[in-house]
Amino acid sequence: MAQSSAEQMRAWQGPAVFSFGFRPFFLGGAAWVSIAMVLWLAALTGLISLPTRFDPVSWHAHEFLFGYLGAVLAGFLLTAVPNWTGRLPMVGWRLAALFGLWVAGRIAVLFSAAVPPAVAAAVDLAFPLALGLLILREIVAGRNWHNLIVLALLAVFTLANAVFHMEAMVGDYAAQGYGLRLGLATGVMMIAVIGGRIIPSFTRNWLARTAKTARPAPPMQRFDKAVLLVSLVILLLWVMQPVAWLTGWALIVLGLLHLVRLARWQGQHTGAEPLVWVLHLAYAFIPLGALVLGLVQVTGGAATAAAQHIWMTGAIGAMTLAVMTRATLGHTGQALTANRGTVVIYLCLFGAVAARFAAGTIPDLNHVAGILWLAAFGGFVLVYGPLLLRPRPEGRG
Repeated sequence: MAQSSAEQMRAWQGPAVFSFGFRPFFLGGAAWVSIAMVLWLAALTGLISLPTRFDPVSWHAHEFLFGYLGAVLAGFLLTAVPNWTGRLPMVGWRLAALFGLWVAGRIAVLFSAAVPPAVAAAVDLAFPLALGLLILREIVAGRNWHNLIVLALLAVFTLANAVFHMEAMVGDYAAQGYGLRLGLATGVMMIAVIGGRIIPSFTRNWLARTAKTARPAPPMQRFDKAVLLVSLVILLLWVMQPVAWLTGWALIVLGLLHLVRLARWQGQHTGAEPLVWVLHLAYAFIPLGALVLGLVQVTGGAATAAAQHIWMTGAIGAMTLAVMTRATLGHTGQALTANRGTVVIYLCLFGAVAARFAAGTIPDLNHVAGILWLAAFGGFVLVYGPLLLRPRPEGRG
C-alpha cells in the first residue's frame, strides 16, 4: 500500500534531520555560510591562507553564491516539489546521500589546491546535477509542467557554476567573470519568480487572518509576467555587458518596474508581523540593487562590487533567511510568528547589507559586515537548529 508523506516520514527511524529535505540543507547551508565567513575574515586579515585553487575573493564569492544558495535551493525544492506534484518526498538515507554530495563539493572546492582542477569542479557540480535530475523526474512523473521554469533556472544556475570553475581554471579573476554574473542574475530571477508567488500569497493570508481590509494584487498576473520577461532580457544584457551606458539605463528601468511590482503587494500593512514584512524588505533589494548598479554605470562610478552586494548579501541573503525561518516554523509545527531571536537575526542581516555597501568607500567596514553576517546566520543555527534536529511531535516535517 502506498504511503502518504506523513506516513513515510514517521516510518523513518534514523536521525530526524533527514526526515524532510529542508532540514539538512537549511541547517547545513546556514552553518557552512557561517564557517565560510570565519575563514574569509581570517584570510582577509592574513591569519590563514586558504588551501583552494581559487583566489580568496573568488572562493568567498563562489561559496556564498553556489555553495550556500545551492543548499537553500535544495532545501526549498525538496520540500516544495512534493506539494507541487503530489508525490512522496525524499527522506532517509537517500536524502543523507544527496546532502553528503553537497558537503563533498564544499570540501573539494576548499581543498582544491591539493587535487587536479577538474576533480574539484566535477565533485562540486555533481550535486546540482543530481538535484536537477531528481527534480526533473518528479515534475515529469507528476505532470507538473508549469514549474519547469524553476528547473530551467536551476539548470542555468548549474551552468553558471561550471563557467565559474572554467574561468578559475584558466587563471581568470572568476569573482568578476561571466559565471559569477550569470549565477547572480539567475539567483535574482529565482527570487523574482518564487518571491512573486509566495509574498502576495503569505501577505494575503496574514491580512485576512488579522481582519485587515487591504489585499495584495494576485500573483503572476499580466503585469508580473511582463516584468519577469523584461527582467530576463535586462539581466542577460548585464551578464554580457556589465559596464555599459545602455546597461545602466536598462538596470534603472528594471529597478523601477520591480518597485511598482513590490508596491502592489501591500507590504506597508504588514508591520506587525516580522515573518511577513521581512519578505517585502528582502524583495526590495532587487529594485534597490538594480537602481544602484544602474546609477553606477550611468555616472561612471567605480562602486560596482559594493552595488552587486546589494543583490548578493541583500536580496539573496535576506530572502533565503526569510524563507528558511518561515518554512522551519511551519514544517516543524510552530506558530507562524517571529520571536525576538528571529527579529534580531533579521536586523543583523540588514545591518550586514548596509555595512558591506558602505565598505565600498570605508574598507574597514568589511569586518563589521562579516561579524553581523555571522550573527545573522550563526543566530539561525542557534535558534532554529534545535527545531531542525528534533522530530515534529506528530512525525511530520
